[in-house]
Amino acid sequence: MVIERNEYLDKLIERQNNGMIKIITGIRRCGKSYLLDPIFKNYLLQNGVDDNHLIKIDLEMRDNIDLINPDNLYNYVKDKIKDKQIYYILIDEIQKVPDFESVLNSFLKMGNLDVYVTGSNSKFLSSDIITEFRGRGDEIRLFPLSFKEFYDAYQGDKHNAWNEYIIYGGMPVIMSKKGDKQKLKYLSDLFELTYKKDIIDRNKLNKDDILDAIINMLSSSIGSLTNPQKIYNTFISKGIKDLSKNTVISYLDCLLDSFLIVKVKRYDIKGKKYIGTPQKYYFADIGLRNARLNFRQIEENHIMENIIYNELLIRDFNVDVGVVDVRDGNLHKQLEIDFVCNQGYKRYYIQVALNIDTREKNLQESRPLNSIGDNFKKIIVVKDNIKHWITEDGILIIGIQEFLLNKNSLDL
Repeated sequence: MVIERNEYLDKLIERQNNGMIKIITGIRRCGKSYLLDPIFKNYLLQNGVDDNHLIKIDLEMRDNIDLINPDNLYNYVKDKIKDKQIYYILIDEIQKVPDFESVLNSFLKMGNLDVYVTGSNSKFLSSDIITEFRGRGDEIRLFPLSFKEFYDAYQGDKHNAWNEYIIYGGMPVIMSKKGDKQKLKYLSDLFELTYKKDIIDRNKLNKDDILDAIINMLSSSIGSLTNPQKIYNTFISKGIKDLSKNTVISYLDCLLDSFLIVKVKRYDIKGKKYIGTPQKYYFADIGLRNARLNFRQIEENHIMENIIYNELLIRDFNVDVGVVDVRDGNLHKQLEIDFVCNQGYKRYYIQVALNIDTREKNLQESRPLNSIGDNFKKIIVVKDNIKHWITEDGILIIGIQEFLLNKNSLDL
């Protein structure tokens, strides 16, 4: 099955020969290698690049184990350069190479190399590594399939596509699996044998039960406010004494580092400042979250929220959870805005609701948005497959399928 990922291909094309290292990041098995080869590789070949000017290296292949040594990798590429024309270097899983930043910077100094690499570990994009690149690293974040990508490749109608997507998510290989049993097994094995094992091995963790418990807590509470202290207190309340808060923080960092989960900060809209804790956590793919819970707890409102969060990241927004202070009689209350989305001068406020089919529910979802006090676009996304409309308060009401399938849905 061919899955077009044209938006990501366009991002690579825009950055072609820009003198920077193109770093494709994202959770393992989300399609980074496929984006480089065959998608980008075929684009280059179809646009006049000779095959002998393409150097593709997959560091997960046994044949290339010697190239994990940085000197061997550098010399291998150097020996392939035979003339002054542009060579395209495509390397999978570059984080396996010690001191890879030095190797990549050396490639750029050759002058006629255009370098593209993938990585599944966020540590190699930390501030000190970016400093090593001296502003010459250009990140392209790849996500599992959006609902639009999923639907475009799906054999069936939107209703059935949505019902499958909220259960199995958008890992690309899921599209080739036949029947529920194959899909369930694939996602469960992927979580246990790839992500969890990789996190334990890479970080040399020795408390598998603690990691399991933290993953379960986050899986059961997507979109809920939490923090390391709250998670630590849960362990203590269950009688687990040989555990420190720092261990909880460290294990959370390992999960974030794997791209498996994402932490979202809270932003005080009127005070124009970030609130330290608590935060929210979402999964990079809802199917993986569901697999972790053995496909129990399929609460569509929380799943919708997670999917919309991922969609906003795919659309290149910076996303926070919003908080707005309001007065209720003599009391001050904090109302939550599900998402505050920023992109340059653009800003949108988004609430997520299963429905607003009663006046009370409509008021409940609208009140936080109406309390903000600025003129940026305000949106409520609902499950109902409705035609979008604008309320008297100027709030856009839109069904989730239209929101996800129309790339211009924020500006309707």
